[in-house]
Amino acid sequence: MNLLEDEVGQPRRRVRVWFGEHVIAEHVGAVAIAERWEQMMRRRFTGLRVTTEDLPTRFTNHH
Repeated sequence: MNLLEDEVGQPRRRVRVWFGEHVIAEHVGAVAIAERWEQMMRRRFTGLRVTTEDLPTRFTNHH
């Protein structure tokens, strides 16, 4: 997974789409983008479970 420079230091969220016990799609990114992705997945996969999880902020060690 690549982390965009704009997302460094920003809160992140993981969104997953489940088919039974199997994750069939996953997105990790900035909260605003993840919220839009979650809405799209809920519309596309109306019969499947979609979960969200807040993740720790990610920092880099660039000098």
